[in-house]
Amino acid sequence: MSVEDLNAEAWTVYGRRQLNRGCVPPVPERLEWAPWKGVGPGAEVLGDVTGKRVLDIGSGAGHHAVHLARTHGARVTAIELSLTQHQRATGAYAGTPGVRFVHGDVADHLRTAEPFDAAYAIGSLAFADPRRVLPALRDGLRPGAPLVLSLLHTDLHGHGPSTTVAPREQTIILRDDPPLPTRMWVLAPQLWEDLLTEHGFRVEAIDLLRPSDGDNPVVQQLIRARRLPHRPTRVFSRPRTTRPPKPHAAIGVGAIVLGDEGVLLGRHRRGTLELPGGTVEAGESLEATVIRELAEETGLIARPDDITLLGTLVDHVEHVVRVTVGALVSAWQGRPATQPDESVGDWAWYPLDRLPDGLFVCSAQILTAWRPDLPIDHPPAHFTPYAPRTAPSATAVRGGSW
Repeated sequence: MSVEDLNAEAWTVYGRRQLNRGCVPPVPERLEWAPWKGVGPGAEVLGDVTGKRVLDIGSGAGHHAVHLARTHGARVTAIELSLTQHQRATGAYAGTPGVRFVHGDVADHLRTAEPFDAAYAIGSLAFADPRRVLPALRDGLRPGAPLVLSLLHTDLHGHGPSTTVAPREQTIILRDDPPLPTRMWVLAPQLWEDLLTEHGFRVEAIDLLRPSDGDNPVVQQLIRARRLPHRPTRVFSRPRTTRPPKPHAAIGVGAIVLGDEGVLLGRHRRGTLELPGGTVEAGESLEATVIRELAEETGLIARPDDITLLGTLVDHVEHVVRVTVGALVSAWQGRPATQPDESVGDWAWYPLDRLPDGLFVCSAQILTAWRPDLPIDHPPAHFTPYAPRTAPSATAVRGGSW
């Protein structure tokens, strides 16, 4: 069974359970993009939809579509893949002026439908492969049309978004019933922006919506994008030769993790003291390298939103150019510990005013790029900052649970 078929089956079971209960969600007074009332904006992010054709993607029980039609005068096509969810909507709201309920797959529907003036999805798009659905949305929306997406960012277990475009296991929870297994594309905001840009959209804003209840870890992303007026002709490139170049440069990262007792340093088997870090792997983003190396070397877990890239340091070792990117880790989970088969261990916290001798050159360069006032001697390197070189307050950089 494919991922999308698994998800469709889960929502069919969910809809059947709600039909058996006779559960009909009321039409909301405002469009809610998150599970919590009054959090974030309302329908205004779609612009003026009076008389316009609007697509509700994964419309569920249909109450959002009915709100847009009744309150804002939109002409809404509410499309839902789950038959039981579609039956809930038609059973409660069939015949509502301005709303057309459709049972089917959104990508299939868009192939033959007249282009829409706007589209939105509340919690539903993450259950479909974005590389399949986004091209269909691009072709099914008029140039300049808004696309607004509400997507899961952090789940009930505090598990934040993925840094790769791949589905992961999640569950649909319904009170008094067993949870339903699904697989969702819970992606970091930058990944969603990259995907939307790749498929002909311009991202205008990404907001994180949180509940007022501080004990609830769930966070929703609200993405506002717009269909570009035209899609430029794709330009192709080719390598100069099939023979790989002779290695002449090395790039790595170093992470500043600052706790209550100081900065985190580990001892290399060669004897130097170092920040967590290492070499960037092929196709890996700098933030992803920081997260991976931090986990592999120390056992600490961080998320993309916890990483601030400080800038690049350029020096050389013999004939090899060395590029080192410093990063500040603002939050993390776990406690540092020596990891099996790693060359750096014995992690400990060192006060900034009592740093030890024997720092690894790259780590020393990163620390002084971040805090030029630190009394550390090291060979010079050219530093190009990404962020202001100001020392953050201790509260801004201390880690802890998410």
